[in-house]
Order: sequence, then C-alpha cells, then structure tokens
Amino acid sequence: MEFFKRLLFLPESASAHGAGLDDLLVYVHLLMLVLFIGWFAFFVIAVYKHARSNNPKADYHGTRSHFSTYAEIGVAAIEGLLLLGFAVPLWAKAVDKFPEEKDAVVIQVIGQQFAWNAHYAGPDGKWGKQDIQFASSTNPFGIDANDADAKDDLTTLSNEPFFVPVGKEVICKISSMDVIHCFKIPLMRVTQDAVPGMSIPVHFKATRVGDFSITCAQLCGNGHSKMRGFFKVVDQAEYDKWFIARSKAGGAGAVLE
Repeated sequence: MEFFKRLLFLPESASAHGAGLDDLLVYVHLLMLVLFIGWFAFFVIAVYKHARSNNPKADYHGTRSHFSTYAEIGVAAIEGLLLLGFAVPLWAKAVDKFPEEKDAVVIQVIGQQFAWNAHYAGPDGKWGKQDIQFASSTNPFGIDANDADAKDDLTTLSNEPFFVPVGKEVICKISSMDVIHCFKIPLMRVTQDAVPGMSIPVHFKATRVGDFSITCAQLCGNGHSKMRGFFKVVDQAEYDKWFIARSKAGGAGAVLE
C-alpha cells in the first residue's frame, strides 16, 4: 500500500483518520487503472477481430459471449464494495461520530480576507459573549471585551499559528467573515468550506508534532495566495504552557510576547 501511495505522490498523513482516506484513494485509482487497461485492451482486440481483412463477410449474429456482461457486473460489485465498505463508513465517522467537546480542544475558526483567525475558550472553559455588533477587522469573532467570561479567552489573529496538542481530538468550527473561503490542512486530510453566516464543524487528531500549513482552497480575492496559516502541533505540556501564558497575557485578542 505504501508503494502505491508513493506513486500517487501522497504526502505522509499526520492525522488519525488520514490513513483510511489514503487507502480509499489508492483503491479507487487501482480500480481506474484496471478499467483503463481492460477497456483499452478490449478496444484493440475489437478493432483487430472486426477488421475487414479478418471478416470479409459480415456476421449478422453478433457476439455470442457474455464476458462483457460479467465484466460490467464485476465492476459494479467492486464499486459497490468501495462505496459501502470504505467511503460510507469513513463519511459516517467524519460527519456523524464527532468526539465529545469535553474531551477535545474546541476552536472557532474564521476566514477573513486574507487571514485565518482562531478563538479558544479560556481556562474556565466558558466562551465569552459574542455579538455581530462588536465584529470588526481586528475583532472578527465579535467578542464582547466587557463580558467576564471573555477575559481569559484566547485569540490568534492574522495567520498567527494555532496551537493544538498531539494525540488529542481537535474540533474546528469553521466560518467566514466576508466571502467563501476553504479551510484546508493537507497533511491532516482536512478540507471544509468556510461560509459566511454558517459554523461548520470538522475534527481531526494529530498523530505527530510539527508545523502544518493551513491554506485557502477557494479563490477568495487578490490576496488569496497569501492566505496561509499554521497549526503548531506540540506535546501536551508545551500546549498547556502556551495556553496558560496566553490566557494570562490579557485574554481575548492578546498577543503572546
């Protein structure tokens, strides 16, 4: 399997669900390769066998073999297996079986021309009050700075790195402040449109530490190519240190020196 993944130039997955997605992608490509070789061979054989030089007299009975019927049934069966045995369970796991928020790091993510912004609840676990009347280019989440629960909330703005711990579920609630963006972390195998007025959740579990780029996979304006953020996946101790220091640095909107 790893050999075929290298043939497809797939980057190494860094999330728990990535291996299943990569396997499905390999199976689909293998099926397409078999179909390409099979149908091309059938085309060549048909052209040769039915050439005028080989058949000077027309055969009005046509083909007598049922091979093509059996081949089509076999292809349909394999496609059904890929759909029901792999694709549907993967989709169900990604969409219907979300981790409990109490067991995960929950981040509100807003796309903004041309930056990614994140909002974490503070150590008290309570989200500060948010209202669209407070939203601005410097406060994309519309956080009420006078709300007591917002005092220890954390935000990272303008493509500043998002911190998450390795080996723990992460839930990102994706939205947009202006136009449609697309939140994509290639190595985590995560892609989700960011739509104004909607909050769409996605989840993943990072399996190794490192810096992982966030790109916008939806053309969103002249600065689209510059809309690039980062997830910093660190061990739990380093994450806790960053989280506490950031919350003590002034709460929502503060920048860790």
